[in-house]
Amino acid sequence: MSMLTPPGMGGKYKVTGAAYPRMTRPRRRRRIVLVVLGSIIGLALIAYGAVQLIDVFGGDADKRKTAAAAKDCATPAPKAGSAASAAPASAAPQVVLPPPGGITVNVYNATPRAGLAKAVGDELKNRGFAIGKVGNAPADFDKKVPGAGILVGSPQTDKAAFSVLGTNLAGATQQTDARETADIDLILGDAFKELTPKADADKALAALANPQPAPAKKC
Repeated sequence: MSMLTPPGMGGKYKVTGAAYPRMTRPRRRRRIVLVVLGSIIGLALIAYGAVQLIDVFGGDADKRKTAAAAKDCATPAPKAGSAASAAPASAAPQVVLPPPGGITVNVYNATPRAGLAKAVGDELKNRGFAIGKVGNAPADFDKKVPGAGILVGSPQTDKAAFSVLGTNLAGATQQTDARETADIDLILGDAFKELTPKADADKALAALANPQPAPAKKC
């Protein structure tokens, strides 16, 4: 009886062969796969949560801006009879301009066209301006004014007077000299064709006296 035969079997059953079952450690591949898969899922959840937080806080900021704009537009208008309703808040004050009769204009011709200074002086006189000297331009300007004209006055001359006279000649430039009087020289240049039509000059003068208010904010 073989030594591998269990006792009591009487030799009926025999264990043969030289191979024996081997005891090995269970494989860890499945555990590694599960760990990696769990890590990927965890990172995905963290990224999704961060995106949701950004959307929430960003949406709140946009809502606050929208609410602030709506509040500004919903500000009630002042009641009738109150001091605030006496005049529009954005209305520009009326500008006081000197009348044409209070502005003395010297008309000088810096072009080769004969009689131009007198013709322009007569037209300005018809428009209400006080006309002073009329003739050829001084040597510093004669044949040296390429534009439509130049307005020359004292540094102390009221800027509004320049503006009133300037409505009658589009494109005229302004400068000052050492004079101490309030009169203004109108020196006609080579590009001069004619004075601004009186109707257009009157409209420009009215716009200077009554500037348009700033446009209201749109909601």
